[in-house]
Amino acid sequence: MDFKISVLIFVRDIQGRLLLIERKKEPNKGAWSPIGGKLEMQSGESPFQCAIREAKEEIGIGLKEGDLHLFSIISEKAYEGSTNWLMFLFDCKKRISKLPETIDEGRFKFFAREEIDQIKIPETDRTFIWHFWDNHRQNFTALRADCDPQKKLAAVIEEQI
Repeated sequence: MDFKISVLIFVRDIQGRLLLIERKKEPNKGAWSPIGGKLEMQSGESPFQCAIREAKEEIGIGLKEGDLHLFSIISEKAYEGSTNWLMFLFDCKKRISKLPETIDEGRFKFFAREEIDQIKIPETDRTFIWHFWDNHRQNFTALRADCDPQKKLAAVIEEQI
C-alpha cells in the first residue's frame, strides 16, 4: 500500500468554535473534518510548512511556525483498506473571525465541540482524533492505528508527553 503524509489543522473562531470542512473529494467525501492536506514531498516540505501552506490555500489565513502546536502524530495502517497515512495534527493558536468561502475541496462551517459528535465524521476521527483533541492537545501524543476494514479498529499509544 502507498504511504501518504498529511496534516490536519484545528482552527477555531474567536468564540472557540472549531472550523470543519465538508469534503467534496475522497478520502472521506461527504464527511466533516479539520482542514489540511498532503505534504509536497518532492519539494521536501516539512509538516509545519505544509500546515502553513494549506491554511493559506484553504482559508486564506497567514500563519508562521509559532502559530501552530503539533499535538499528535498518527500513523494509520490500511485506512479504508487502501492507503497508509502518517498524519501530523496541529492546533492553530491564531483565531479567525469569519467563515471562509466555499472552495473546490468543500464548504466550511463552525461547530461547538459537542456538536461534532453528532455530525458525519470519519470513524477514525471519532475514535482517535477527537479524543486526542479533547484530552491531549496541550501536550503531544504519538499513536499507531490499525484501520484494516477486515479487523476491529485498534490503536496503540507509542508516546505521550
